[in-house]
Amino acid sequence: MNESIHGERTASEPQDRVTELIEQQTAISEVLRAIASSPHDLQPISATRLCRADSGALRLSEEGGLRLVAVRGDPFLVSQVWSSIPVLAEKGSLPGRLAASRLPTHIPDFTALEGYHRDDFLITVVNAGIRTGLFLPLLKDNEIVGIISLARKQVQPFTDKQICLFRDFAAQATIALESTRRERQYREAQSELAHANRVATMGQLTASIAHEIKQPIAAARTYAAAALRFLDKSPPDVAEVRDALTCIVNETGRTSDVVDRIGSLIKKAPPRKEVVDLNAAILETIALTRSEAVKTGVTVGTQLAGELPRIQCDRVQLQQVMLNLIVNAIQSMSGVEDGNRELHISTVSIEPEGVCVAVRDTGHGLRPESLPRLFEPFHTTKPDGMGMGLSICRSIIEAHGGRLWATRCEPQGALFQFTIPAT
Repeated sequence: MNESIHGERTASEPQDRVTELIEQQTAISEVLRAIASSPHDLQPISATRLCRADSGALRLSEEGGLRLVAVRGDPFLVSQVWSSIPVLAEKGSLPGRLAASRLPTHIPDFTALEGYHRDDFLITVVNAGIRTGLFLPLLKDNEIVGIISLARKQVQPFTDKQICLFRDFAAQATIALESTRRERQYREAQSELAHANRVATMGQLTASIAHEIKQPIAAARTYAAAALRFLDKSPPDVAEVRDALTCIVNETGRTSDVVDRIGSLIKKAPPRKEVVDLNAAILETIALTRSEAVKTGVTVGTQLAGELPRIQCDRVQLQQVMLNLIVNAIQSMSGVEDGNRELHISTVSIEPEGVCVAVRDTGHGLRPESLPRLFEPFHTTKPDGMGMGLSICRSIIEAHGGRLWATRCEPQGALFQFTIPAT
């Protein structure tokens, strides 16, 4: 009987080991997926499943010390205990010294630590009810990126196997964090470049924008002068004065709208996706470029679908794409000597995919050899162009899950189209 029990135990050990490895690998995969899934808002680490800890914490390095950015584990421990632990572990505190050692540190019992280890941070941890801890610095090229810690409420040291597993995880987590950091830097650089492109494009429209603002101001002045004349009548023509004042209110409202649209396009703000009335956003952009079109002798026509599916996008970025395409179209027609200069903008539903926007001009068109490189950075056909506008436009559309492309038109002109998926 004893032999039978011993045999069954021996047979089950490989299966238990396989199950344990699968659980460990699943935990690591979940943690890395959580870290890598959101480049802007780091997700909490799944320390409990990783090494059967009560809680796990991640701190990242900054100038002032190590900032707590993620906690995961026992709900009570996270909500009650960790609320008393400092978010910023300053340089020289226990986490700072452990990170500076660049070595894993296992503390079986926090209450047993003596000497310089017993600082204010340690006292807070002990008072919070944490007894056992495991700390592992995150290093890149021997530079401290941050530190991961595991904690247990009871004095229960981590096993050598758990410590080894934790070291393997930390190495992979460091790679994921570095990838996340680089992706964040890339997105920030893209945002800066897009903002610079908007400002530069608006700079090209300075004269047109000034005209757009002057028009309602001049109209308001005319209505105000008329109102004064109606007041000078004997008796005053109150009805005409009221009409004139109403017109003044409307014209000043127009001026305010123009200024607001310019401000939203020029200011630097983080991307924000919201449900957008696509046709309204396009009409606002057309209004900003109306004077430029008139000055160049371009006739602008629209064919906007009445029923469009709901789309979710960053309104400013979408208007930036339209602004670039419209300005490019107007400029391409400025050198046309014969024929009409016509700009046609349309929207159409392509359900279930979403919406397709088309911008067509009657300019000189696109050369066949330039089509493959049209959206490449720094590729331009303009003498004074930087070659970034269309590249930025494609990045914006693709970031929204859509597609931007261009085709030649016969006998002349170019057609730019982009899609935005439905919400």
